[in-house]
Amino acid sequence: MTAPYASDPARARGRRLPEEESTFRSCFQRDRDRIIHASAFRRLKHKTQVFIEHEGDYYRTRLTHSIEVAQVARTICGALGLNPELTEAVALAHDLGHTPFGHTGEDALSALMQPYGGFDHNAQAIRIVTHLERHYAEFNGLNLTWETLEGLAKHNGPVTGDLPWALAEYSAQHDLELHTFASAEAQVAAIADDVAYNHHDLHDGLRAELFSTDELAQLPILDDCFARVDDLYPGLNYYRRRHEALRRFFGVLVEDVIAFARVRLAELDPQSVTDIRMAGRTVIRFSDQIFNDLKVIRAFLFDRMYRAPSVVVMRAEVTQVVHDLFPHFMANPELLPKQWRKDVEDARTEVQLARIVSDYIAGMTDRFALQEHQRLLG
Repeated sequence: MTAPYASDPARARGRRLPEEESTFRSCFQRDRDRIIHASAFRRLKHKTQVFIEHEGDYYRTRLTHSIEVAQVARTICGALGLNPELTEAVALAHDLGHTPFGHTGEDALSALMQPYGGFDHNAQAIRIVTHLERHYAEFNGLNLTWETLEGLAKHNGPVTGDLPWALAEYSAQHDLELHTFASAEAQVAAIADDVAYNHHDLHDGLRAELFSTDELAQLPILDDCFARVDDLYPGLNYYRRRHEALRRFFGVLVEDVIAFARVRLAELDPQSVTDIRMAGRTVIRFSDQIFNDLKVIRAFLFDRMYRAPSVVVMRAEVTQVVHDLFPHFMANPELLPKQWRKDVEDARTEVQLARIVSDYIAGMTDRFALQEHQRLLG
């Protein structure tokens, strides 16, 4: 049953450039499909979560992560009576703006772009879907609905203060009401992101042997999960045991979000999606207990995984790759591919050129960035 505060495609605010509606797909379904067929979405296959993409076949990439986020988001939306197509569109597109080499690459590009307005991956996702994807005859970008763009811009909450330049540039043309909260569907996509990475980073860290199963079994939430598995399956194979425990951990997070969202929705009693946007607080979130437990787990992951010696060494190497490529393209913009030449010719200032170079580097996959670094700089 659809909730009164769900986003209704029949009442969507439309696209910046009006289009004829599909006879068999809702506007949010079309958004989702356009995202899946976008070049930037395909490139997520070779972009890092934590490990460099080619280091192992089993580690998550941005693409597999985005699919997991979409699956979690649809599950939560189904339980809360929300629109699954809108949440799926936001979930699948939420990481489009990420650079190669994960947050390490973003940190490097942000530092290089500081004199030119900075770099923000959420704003870059908006730039990709409104400007950089260039396949359609009548417009740049994907011409997504207002609701999907709103979800991408502020799924983590209102965006106020000094806006990232890419977001400010688009908002000046198309008001996404950045001072309010996003729809419940966009909030679901944001919490599904947290559920997915908290789960799979533990799994990837185990596979990389950065910590042991016994260490995980001492962490909050996970201690109960391992205890349940041991009660049900004494003597279970090591790999099956940890899989069963992490599967239960995953379930605990999803169930907590759904249960706590129902409490908050009952308190608020929203009768429209506008009530969600004007609630003054996030409606879809973890309970305080689970949130505090997850802080302990995140601290463990930060110490044992994100700052593990082997990961730190790789972070330094890929940071140097980005720091080498950016000034090289700034000094030699003719090295950019043909389809970027027109933009370079139209650039009148160093800031405009830097933003073109930033767009190009941010769109690279891990392997392509390494290959270009080797080809151009040895």
